[in-house]
Amino acid sequence: MELHILIDGTRDLGGQLYRQLSEAIRSGRLADGQQLPPSRLLASQLGLSRKTVSDVYEKLAYEKLLVGKVGVGSFVQTPHASPQRRHASTPLASAARIARWEATPTPLRRASQETPARYAFIGGRATPAHFPQDEWRACMLHALRQDGPARGRYGPVEGLPSLRAAIAGHAAFSRGIHCTEEQVLVTSGAQQALHLLALTLLEAGDTVAVEEPGYPVARAVFASQGAHVVGVELDEDGLVVAQIPDGTRLIYVTPAHQFPLGMPMSIARRHALLERARQLGAIIIEDDYDSAFRYEGRPEDALQSMDRYGVVAHVGSFSKIMLPELRLGYAVLPQALVAAVQTVKYLADCHTASLGQHALAKFIGDGHLLRHIRRCHDIYAGRRERLQHWFNGPLSPWFRLVPASAGFHVAALAQAPLDIAALLRRARLADVSLYALSGFYHGPARHEGLFLGYGAIDKLDIDTALARVLAILHEIAPLPLSGVASRVANDSAP
Repeated sequence: MELHILIDGTRDLGGQLYRQLSEAIRSGRLADGQQLPPSRLLASQLGLSRKTVSDVYEKLAYEKLLVGKVGVGSFVQTPHASPQRRHASTPLASAARIARWEATPTPLRRASQETPARYAFIGGRATPAHFPQDEWRACMLHALRQDGPARGRYGPVEGLPSLRAAIAGHAAFSRGIHCTEEQVLVTSGAQQALHLLALTLLEAGDTVAVEEPGYPVARAVFASQGAHVVGVELDEDGLVVAQIPDGTRLIYVTPAHQFPLGMPMSIARRHALLERARQLGAIIIEDDYDSAFRYEGRPEDALQSMDRYGVVAHVGSFSKIMLPELRLGYAVLPQALVAAVQTVKYLADCHTASLGQHALAKFIGDGHLLRHIRRCHDIYAGRRERLQHWFNGPLSPWFRLVPASAGFHVAALAQAPLDIAALLRRARLADVSLYALSGFYHGPARHEGLFLGYGAIDKLDIDTALARVLAILHEIAPLPLSGVASRVANDSAP
C-alpha cells in the first residue's frame, strides 16, 4: 500500500512532504511504531528526489517524530501528548434518532464480554474444551473444497440447500418440527432471527407480548423497532395467556425451558397460547435456545409441531450446543412469512457466510452434532446433579430451585429476605461469579434469587464454588440456632 501523501505543483516539495508527515504523526493517523516506506521507494511513488525524502526523514528524526533503525528502516515515534484531531461539531438532522440509539439498552452485553471469575455460573455459555475440534476441522476442510466452485459469488439469501435440509432433518428428529426445507432460513445466530422477524412484522406502536421475567435482549430488539412491549406474568405452567392484551401482534416465548426461571410450558397452556394467537392474528416466536438437553420426563415436542394455524416461527441456534463464535442459527418460518423475511434478510446482509454453512451441513450430516449433544448431555447432567445436591441440601434454608427438566441453567429463588447484591459482591471477591434473577425483570422483580448457568463450569468446581457461597451466606444471613440444628439433623439423616 502506498502512503497517502499529496504533492501539489512543483514548489516547496520538501516542505509539503514534511508538513503532511508531521501532521499525520502528531494527529495519530500514523500509529506509534508504524514503519514508513524506504526513502528510495517513497521518492519513486511521489515523483521526488531521494535526497528530498531523506532530508525530510532526518528533520522528523531530529524532532523525535521518527526513529531510524540501521538496516531495518524508519519508524513513527508518536509524541506522548499527541493532540487528537477535532472535527467541527455540525448539528445533524438525525441527532434525535442517534440519541435514541445511544440510549437504547444493550442488556447482557457487558456480562458476555467481561472476564468471569475462576468459578463462573454464567448462562448461555458452553465449555469450549468439550467441542469436537478434530471433527469440526475436518468439516471446515471439506467446506473449503465445496466452496471452490462458488467462490467469488454471493450465496442464496435463505442459506445453502444442504444446510437447510440438514437443519430441517435435525429439527424434525430432535424436536418434532414439521417443516419443509423451504421454510428454513439460515441466520447469523438466533439474535439475527429475532431482529429479522421484528423488522418484518412490527411498526412503531405495535404491541408485543413477552415473558416477565424473560430474555432482556429480545425485549430490547422489539422496543428498538418502536414497539410497545408488554411483560406477561408467569406461573408454574408458563406464560399466563389470559394476560396477553388485545391488539398484540407478536408474542415471544421460551416454552421448552423458560428463560430465566426454567420451567416448561404445560401442554394445556400451549394449546391456549396457540388459540389466543389465532384470535389475535399474532405471530408467536418460539425461542428454542437450549432444549437439546433434557434430563427427566418424556421429551416434549416443540410448540411449532402443535401449530395448526401457521402462526409459530421457531427460532434455534447452534451457539449453545456448539460455539457462539460460529454465529449460526436458523428460523423455521410459517409459510406466510417466508418470502417477506427472505427479503429483509437480503437487505440486511445478503447472506450468511457460506464457509461455515458448508461445514455445519457436513457436521450434522455425518452425525457429529448428535454425538456431541449426547456427550455434553452426560456432562451437564452431572453438573446439574451437583447443583441439586447443594440447593436441596446445605443451601436449602436460603434458596429453592425452580423445577426444570431441560437446558443448562437453573433458577434458585430466595426463601427469605436476602441481600442478593451483597452476596454477589462477596462471592466475586471469593472468585465466584453469581448472577441475580432481578436482571431479567423489566420492572420490579417479583422473585429475588439467582440465575445459575452450568454450561461453562466444571463439575468438580461446583462443590468448591458453592462451599464458598455457603460460607458467605452464614456470614451475611446467619440461620437461627434452631435452624442450624434442624439443618444438621437433616443432613446427617440416612
